[in-house]
Amino acid sequence: MFNVLDDLNWLGILLAFIAFVLLGGVWFAALFPKPYNRSLGREADAKPLGTPLFYAGPPLTALIITITSAILMAALRIDTYGDALLFGLIVGLGYLTANTVNIAINPNFPRPLAYAAISGPYNLLGSLIVSVVLVAV
Repeated sequence: MFNVLDDLNWLGILLAFIAFVLLGGVWFAALFPKPYNRSLGREADAKPLGTPLFYAGPPLTALIITITSAILMAALRIDTYGDALLFGLIVGLGYLTANTVNIAINPNFPRPLAYAAISGPYNLLGSLIVSVVLVAV
């Protein structure tokens, strides 16, 4: 069932990955920078620390999520938009958003529900976009 690596559409994976990374940039830098900063206990206008991990970490995790989704979708033979949206919804809510909330309730997050309310929908939307792009290409 999981012998699907030869069947993966790497162009689809690349495009889905790029869409996911661009969504993250728009989401956290343009749409919700102030609420996101406040959820982390920072000043609303705080600038992120420009460390290599800050720039490399989110794209790397987006790539892992995208490849994992592609493998699962190939193994499950998901090839319609309806099934892709359902898959994206299940993964987005059941794994990504749920895990985001679990991470947020760590006592080091000063505003865990605010963090989850901002980051959870990003992960859900990202999962939906990745799933649709993987079927479309």
